[in-house]
Amino acid sequence: MSDEEILVLAVELGKDFCLYFDELECDALCKEKILHRVLRNVHSQLLVVRPDLNLAAFEDVTDQEMQSGKGMHFSIHYYKTTTPLAGMPVAFSVQVENKSYYMCCEREGGEMIVRFKEGEVPKEIPGESNIIFFKKTFTPYSSMAFKFEYSLERGMFLAFEQEGCLRKLILKKVPKDEVDETMKMSLSTFTQNENHNL
Repeated sequence: MSDEEILVLAVELGKDFCLYFDELECDALCKEKILHRVLRNVHSQLLVVRPDLNLAAFEDVTDQEMQSGKGMHFSIHYYKTTTPLAGMPVAFSVQVENKSYYMCCEREGGEMIVRFKEGEVPKEIPGESNIIFFKKTFTPYSSMAFKFEYSLERGMFLAFEQEGCLRKLILKKVPKDEVDETMKMSLSTFTQNENHNL
């Protein structure tokens, strides 16, 4: 006997002898809450977005630079979902010089590229979207560290890759259950009035 949960739905047999299901929800995502955080990698570097250079990379940042927040104060948009087993659906946006940019993934030259495009994150997403990532704990033993799986390609995670002196944000294919430190991220507050590491 399995200990898996089995979803039981109420059904009705209509006059036309068709079967009707009650209380079914569509797969649409609806924004539930927004948290404001900085993203840190395993080296405690902050993710910084530079739209003018089409670049997002983890960098060493001073306290003064962190307070200014240029391209590093993220809004993490949490969505309600009807399929919670995949992880918590989230989208990322960041303010740079009074403009809002959202994170998305696009295929370019046969590989997936992380981009930041000018615009707002939608309140509702009717189906699949290239802006959604599934937030999961990094390992069962590290509840304060996370990994973010791209919703449209299972096994592809946000990670960093060393490129010269930069640790560039990328989308990386990681085999199931492999522990890869390049995709380990923590979420920290940049203000005193929010809970740490949510």
